[in-house]
Amino acid sequence: MTLDPTSCQTMAELRVQIDQIDRELVALLARRVAHIDRAIELKPAEGLPARIDSRVNDVLAKVEAEALRQGLDPALVRKFWTELIDWSIAREEQVLGKR
Repeated sequence: MTLDPTSCQTMAELRVQIDQIDRELVALLARRVAHIDRAIELKPAEGLPARIDSRVNDVLAKVEAEALRQGLDPALVRKFWTELIDWSIAREEQVLGKR
């Protein structure tokens, strides 16, 4: 369990918390990749390409809105998610090909 940052009294305590959050973020990214891998299996049956611009735009709008809601810089979130989406689409295109 992670502590509130204000509960940390030393940099050592804070670093333990940051390391825990990093592990949790990696686990969440691994879950997301598993879902991307399932999309690779499902898209051909539905005739869908790897890249669907409307979906990309929808995801980016949603994460930017969530960033604002959470008090996080939406530009940072957009940059991170754009990289993540581009990587995911490239992964899908390796299997599905470009259409």
